[in-house]
Amino acid sequence: MHEIAQRPARSGLRRARRQLLDGGELPRELVGPELARSWLRSWQAGLQPAGRMPGAPHASGAQLARALEQQRELVAHAWPVMEFLAEQTEGTDSMVILAGADGVVLQALGDLQFVSRAERVALRPGATWSEQYRGTNAIGTALAERQAIVVHSEEHYLERNAFLTCAAAPILAPGGQLLGVLDVSGDHRGYHPHTIGLVRSAARMIEHRLFETRHDVRHWHGVVLRLHAQAEGIGTLTEGLLAVREDGGLAGANRAALRMLGLEWPQLARCRIEDVLAEPLQLLMDWFRRSPSVPRIVHGHGGAALWARVEAARPALAARPSAPVEEAAPVDALAALDTGDLAMHATLQRARKLAPSAIPLLVQGESGAGKEVLARAMHGCGPRRGQAFVAVNCAALPEALIEAELFGYERGAFTGAAREGATGRIREAHGGTLFLDEIGDMPLAMQTRLLRVLQDRQVTPLGGGKPVAVDFWLICATHRDLRAQIEAGRFREDLFYRLNGFTLKVPALRARSDLEALLAQQLRALVPGRELEVEATLLAALRAYAWPGNLRQLASVLRTACALLDAHEGVIGWQHLCEDFAEQLRPPSVTAGATAPEPEDLRSISRGAIRRALAESGGNVSEAARRLGISRNTLYRRQGD
Repeated sequence: MHEIAQRPARSGLRRARRQLLDGGELPRELVGPELARSWLRSWQAGLQPAGRMPGAPHASGAQLARALEQQRELVAHAWPVMEFLAEQTEGTDSMVILAGADGVVLQALGDLQFVSRAERVALRPGATWSEQYRGTNAIGTALAERQAIVVHSEEHYLERNAFLTCAAAPILAPGGQLLGVLDVSGDHRGYHPHTIGLVRSAARMIEHRLFETRHDVRHWHGVVLRLHAQAEGIGTLTEGLLAVREDGGLAGANRAALRMLGLEWPQLARCRIEDVLAEPLQLLMDWFRRSPSVPRIVHGHGGAALWARVEAARPALAARPSAPVEEAAPVDALAALDTGDLAMHATLQRARKLAPSAIPLLVQGESGAGKEVLARAMHGCGPRRGQAFVAVNCAALPEALIEAELFGYERGAFTGAAREGATGRIREAHGGTLFLDEIGDMPLAMQTRLLRVLQDRQVTPLGGGKPVAVDFWLICATHRDLRAQIEAGRFREDLFYRLNGFTLKVPALRARSDLEALLAQQLRALVPGRELEVEATLLAALRAYAWPGNLRQLASVLRTACALLDAHEGVIGWQHLCEDFAEQLRPPSVTAGATAPEPEDLRSISRGAIRRALAESGGNVSEAARRLGISRNTLYRRQGD
């Protein structure tokens, strides 16, 4: 939208609003193109500018907690930037907001007085601010337009929001997927034209951190190029970032890199390094081997010269000579998951046999048990490991967006579509693996379209266009009983047989006997090079805990504990846990201020764990001992304590 000198006049806004309501027409010369498109979308959604607003969805506390967990990567990287942004805007009667791709406000912080006023219009965590419910507003309109936007005062479609001035910028994943939006909202009297620039920069900071986390050269097997028109610009927030797989395919980028290379987001997944640079990948790697920290000049195919610094994924790749040599066997991702549990071992053995095939797989297990981790490991051990692994959470996508997300769309296919169209996740998985998580939550209409794609091996984007042939390995996952869903009429039986070539079951964490091995594995990953242990009484409580959030919850608990460790500490104890989680672990007799259970309390924890294990195993002592990770004799002895 325009700067303040060019913003629509109040009289023009009122005239435009009257014409829209009276005749369904909107003179764009009065309001500008972005605002006109947004007002039309709001009007077509049936919203009335004045009067009582229809009910908009609002997440409960539990739903908001799940949303935060599902988007924990975005939230973790956004929060420090939000705090920085709040410091820059302190005292301006405003607040900083993070919303997800569905418009649900995830987090907010700012001036207390304004936060109180904002809550009157439900501008708070849990509220949905997509255009279809709130009309034109910076959060919803930035999501719809996929660009930074300012909505000031009466530019809001709903009159009740006219006291606001808002600036928002979308946050994109390294692959171009829309993750959410960062917003600064305040009193309209405090409008400042520089706010949008501040928000844009903050969103860029978040995207930068997301890229570096996903393509960290210590863990990701590929190459990262840092690009800039000046050598001094490399390593700054303005640098271009480009991730290149070992086979030369482009795996991710930031907006600066796309701009430097003349690319659009839909082209990224189809391009290779030789499509954008004159220098081959082998030459780039030779540069890295000789002088890893020295920037070199590379050339785009349009002739533009850029400075580039190459970062390699691992020593084996970095030291590879130009002449072909026998390479070490790749790390076996499935073996890394085998940490001693018998049920998981059996699942992994089947997975290893199935990995070379193209048989559609259905992975069943509770939320957080590691279904996607297993799918990624199978992809990494199969013949398609050099191609894309595309994961789609069917439960996390709004029903209105899932069709466009999966199948893609042509330019102008629907109101709010990106100008350049979108490839769609199915086409992005061409040659690789498509992982559909929570397939049991896919709407019936989308199930029909997916079935047709599986039958014809072709996908047709929304808005027409020619069908495009696709080849991918399909792995689906769900925590639901799909047969029960079929009987209830919520899942197509013919689709079930299409995607269920073989079923793999991932055991829940509470049913596994390898908790100590999992703890050690995750601690090594969280704090590399440092030997950490878990205090004995805490370990007993962790064994007894039911772990409703499974491995995802375990990872969250350990991340917090590691963050609270002092540099000299090597043992994780009760004092390193969140207070609410520690309270769940302690028996009622342990007070909130205690740092560890007394011996009698430890016996209570042990007896409680044994009772639960025996109940869950139907009285089978051997099975209960296996679940607890102890021998049968130890179980009998502890029963008598």
